[in-house]
Amino acid sequence: MEKEEVVLFWFRRDLRLEDNRGLAAALRSGSKVLPIFIFDSGILDKLAEKKDQRVDYIHQALQQLQKELQQEGSDIRTFYGKPLEIFKELTAKFSVKTVYCNRDYEPSAITRDNKIAEWLEKQDIGFVSEKDQVIFESDEILKGDGTPYSVYTPYSRKWREKLTDKDYRAAAMPLGNLFSFKKKPIMKLQDIGFEKTAYRFETPTLDRGIIDNYGEHRDYPAKDHTTRLGVALRFGTISIRKCVKFALAHNATWLSELIWREFFMQILYHYPQVVQHCFKPQYEHIAWRNNEKEFAHWCAGTTGYPLVDAGMRELNETGFMHNRVRMVVASFLTKHLLIDWRWGEAYFAEKLLDYELSSNNGNWQWAAGCGCDAAPYFRIFNPAEQIKKFDKALDYVKRWNPDFESLEQQPIVEHRFARERALEVYKKALDKSKH
Repeated sequence: MEKEEVVLFWFRRDLRLEDNRGLAAALRSGSKVLPIFIFDSGILDKLAEKKDQRVDYIHQALQQLQKELQQEGSDIRTFYGKPLEIFKELTAKFSVKTVYCNRDYEPSAITRDNKIAEWLEKQDIGFVSEKDQVIFESDEILKGDGTPYSVYTPYSRKWREKLTDKDYRAAAMPLGNLFSFKKKPIMKLQDIGFEKTAYRFETPTLDRGIIDNYGEHRDYPAKDHTTRLGVALRFGTISIRKCVKFALAHNATWLSELIWREFFMQILYHYPQVVQHCFKPQYEHIAWRNNEKEFAHWCAGTTGYPLVDAGMRELNETGFMHNRVRMVVASFLTKHLLIDWRWGEAYFAEKLLDYELSSNNGNWQWAAGCGCDAAPYFRIFNPAEQIKKFDKALDYVKRWNPDFESLEQQPIVEHRFARERALEVYKKALDKSKH
C-alpha cells in the first residue's frame, strides 16, 4: 500500500493555531500538514515532581489545540520518547516530504534540532525551522562592529529603531491545508508518568486594565497587577507579535519587559557558556559560603525576613512569584547568605511555572552581580526597606506569610553584618581576578 504524502508540523513552544509562523510555512508548502507533538522523555524524565504544573499546562494547552484542529477537520498526534526515534517511526509510516517547526535558541534544543535535521537529510527529507518566539533573533540586532550587545539599554534602543509593523504582523493561517485523519485522544498524563494538578488552563488574553497602568503598579506585589503572561510566552500559547503590537499601543514599560526577554535570549544564544558560568569570568572567584542549612531556610521561606519568606512561600505554593520579590529573594540568597546563584537558579527552574532558561539565568546573574548587564555587586537590597517601599501595609506579606509576627523568628543573618561581609567577599574575588 502506498504511503500517504505529508509534511509534518512539530509543535513545541508554540501551542496555538493563531499567528504561528512555522505552521503557516507548512500550510503554504502545497502538501497536507500532519500536526504532531512529542513529549520528550529526555526532558521529562529529569523532572522529579510528578505533579508538575508545567507538564499539566502543556497537556491542557494540547487539549485546547486538539479541539481547534478537530473543528478544522484535522487532529494532532502525540508521542512520548526521544524525538529522533519518533521521526524514524513517522517516516516509516508516511511519505514525509518536510518537517516544519519553530526555532528554539536554547543550547540543548539547538543540538537536538541539528541531529534531527542531519538524520532527515540522509533520508532526503527537508527540515525547515521558522522564527516565531521572538521579534528579532540571533544576529538581527548587532552592534556597529557586528558583535552582539551585552548591555540592555543600547540593545533596546537598536531593537526599537529596527522595529517596523511588518515585524509584528500576524501570519496568515490557511488551515484548509491540514491533513484529515481519524480522531484519536491525546496521550494521558499518566501515560508519560505525570499526574493532574490543580492548574486550570485558560486561553491567554491581553488585559487593558492591567497593561494600560502596568508601569505604575507592577512593583507592588499585593496589587497583583502583572500580566501573568510569562507562561503563555514560554509555551507559545500567545504570539509575541500580538503582545508587541498591544504593548506599542498601550504601554512602553511592558514593551521594555518584552525586549528584556529577547535580550536574554540572544545572550544565551551567543554565549551558551552562561548556563553554567558567570558572564563575567572574574566573578568565578567569589568564595561562596554555600551553607546547606541556610539554603534550606531560604527554600522553605523561614529566613526571618518577612518579604523574602512571603515570596518563597508564594513560589512553593503556586509556582509563581512577583517580579519585584524575585529580585529581593535572589539578592538575599547571593548577597546576604553568599550562596552561589546557580543554587537559586536551579531551585527556581524546578518551581517556576513560567521558567524560561534565558530569563532565569539572566536575572539570577543580574541579582548576583556577575551577569552581562548586572546590578553592580555593591547594590544589595535591604529587605526591610523593600517592604517600606513596596508593601507598606504588609498586605502581600500577610497573604503569604501570615504568621510572621507571632513566630518572632530571629532573622537568619543581620542585614548590616551580611552587607559588609558580601562587599568584602566580592571585593576580594575581583582583586584576585586581577592577578
